[in-house]
Amino acid sequence: MTRPYTGRFAPSPTGPLHFGSLVAALGSWLDARAQKGRWLVRMEDLDAPRCSQAHADAILRALEGYGLAWDGPIAYQSRRPEAYGAALGQLVAAGLAYPCACSRKEIADSTLEGIEGPVYPGICRGGLQGRSARAWRVRTDDAPICFEDRRLGRQCQRLESEVGDFVVKRADGLFAYQLAVVVDDAWQGISDVVRGADLLASTARQIHLQRLLGLPTPRYCHLPVAQNAAGQKLSKQTRANALPLPAQSALLAQALEFLGLPVPEELRGAPCPALLSWATVHWEIPRPPT
Repeated sequence: MTRPYTGRFAPSPTGPLHFGSLVAALGSWLDARAQKGRWLVRMEDLDAPRCSQAHADAILRALEGYGLAWDGPIAYQSRRPEAYGAALGQLVAAGLAYPCACSRKEIADSTLEGIEGPVYPGICRGGLQGRSARAWRVRTDDAPICFEDRRLGRQCQRLESEVGDFVVKRADGLFAYQLAVVVDDAWQGISDVVRGADLLASTARQIHLQRLLGLPTPRYCHLPVAQNAAGQKLSKQTRANALPLPAQSALLAQALEFLGLPVPEELRGAPCPALLSWATVHWEIPRPPT
């Protein structure tokens, strides 16, 4: 039985939205609205020292200003540590997660390079050998994890050799993104995850956790990522400009065109609601790179 469409936009409130954020939010919003589905907003604010309610409020104002209305209440990950703790407890009880005493330097000294840095060499898989635990890792294997991306087609990854056993609870006591996002997607009934291709490499880890925890796997679609003139992903780290408010329809039109929806001449300069209404009717997943 097909689940009703429920999508989501899940920003980290560490700063204001920028053009790259608008592209991601717009793509997920259009995909939901084109399929007459629900679109939720979740604040991924686990990293309390870097996040703030002021940034979260600014993000919501920007979404409202550009016409991206959401359904239901806003979810905040900072308010759900018990849910993540229960998921970790389930993994530990099943022997699927273990404590790790390794420092970053020990891991960095690994000679095997993976898709996002050194592959964890499994030093603590057999026990801590008298050392104190710093973090918790989930066990992986080298069976390929494959999924069909709605834009990019079939994707496969071998976690053990390309990533290694990955962290689900950090040394600072915070739950890791990979665990929290899996728990929350299941809790919110997310059927479709439409997000930037910068998160493509995380998908196999999330599917692995979904399988271990007995949770459903959403459909995935990874959109093109906006870059600056230097070829870097637009982000707070690369000092991307905050979205202007009040909303600028020209910027929304630019985001639509980035997603493969050239705005007709007669709609140029139209207010955001008119642009979104037209785009919802004409939405298609952007073509993949050739």
